[in-house]
Amino acid sequence: MKEMAEFLFTAAMLRRTPRSGLQFLGSGRESVAEHVFQTMITGYTLAKMELEGGVEIDEKRLLQLCLLHDLLEARTGDLNYVNKKYLEVDEAGALADMCRPLFFGAEMAELIKEFEQKESREARLAADADQLALIVLVKEQNDLGNPYARKWLSVARQRLLTESGRALAKGLHESDWASWWFSKDSNEWWVNGKIEKEER
Repeated sequence: MKEMAEFLFTAAMLRRTPRSGLQFLGSGRESVAEHVFQTMITGYTLAKMELEGGVEIDEKRLLQLCLLHDLLEARTGDLNYVNKKYLEVDEAGALADMCRPLFFGAEMAELIKEFEQKESREARLAADADQLALIVLVKEQNDLGNPYARKWLSVARQRLLTESGRALAKGLHESDWASWWFSKDSNEWWVNGKIEKEER
């Protein structure tokens, strides 16, 4: 159980590992763990879109890829695109050290490598979920008035690999980040604190 406990403590570091790229955007804040959660929700959504469209995918594997895609950052930290120009990280060493003690370590290493290679349908969808999670955050900052967010949105959309990913990005682009809870349809609630319910 010692190895399992150490693995869980390692993964818990993602709650305290900031997404470092946001310092260049100048607004917004997110831990790697928060990003992983958004990536998983997005991956789940993409899986349902694919299945609804008649595309057979391994939904469980897609979600596993989303869950593990940034796990190494518990050991390496989150290097943004500026950092990566100048620094090299021993990801192979971090992967080996993390997986070696675990009886399921080989499976984890395989999933992380599959995500990095982006060859399988599931890995491409997971990569899109990763970018779409970023797009959700940056779209919020765009709608709140950050003038640099628009450039980030354009770049992130160019990284998308699947039709489902591009369709979802278009939907995000055309929506306001607060429309789900603050819209003209809910005005009565915000003014009077109540909504007259229609009889069923």
